Amino acid sequence: MFSKSDADLEQTGSVAAPGRQANAASVATPSEVDLAYARAVAADALARGSKDSSVPWENPNTGAGGNITPLAAVYNEGAATCRDFLASYVLGQAQAWLQGEACRTPHGKWEVRSLRPLKQG
Repeated sequence: MFSKSDADLEQTGSVAAPGRQANAASVATPSEVDLAYARAVAADALARGSKDSSVPWENPNTGAGGNITPLAAVYNEGAATCRDFLASYVLGQAQAWLQGEACRTPHGKWEVRSLRPLKQG
């Protein structure tokens, strides 16, 4: 009597239509442009030298953002002084965690060597 076909249903709120998954738990894949913003803030955060202090980052062009959190004190890798950090990435409802490593250049600036999805497990 009151039934409608799926084509006539209007999806509202955060409840997904039958047979579709809600995107609230989806994992984001950061674009290179977003990663460039995150790398720049990571280099600045590591230059400040604080440990376990998150610094927010945002790409105003895409709306992506997150936080950069240095994980440990500096360590030496060969002749380079390096630090590891975590970066969160949020774009709309999608999110991801990234792990990174940055090392100080001979000129004293921090350069991000790697920024990739966090390996869990």
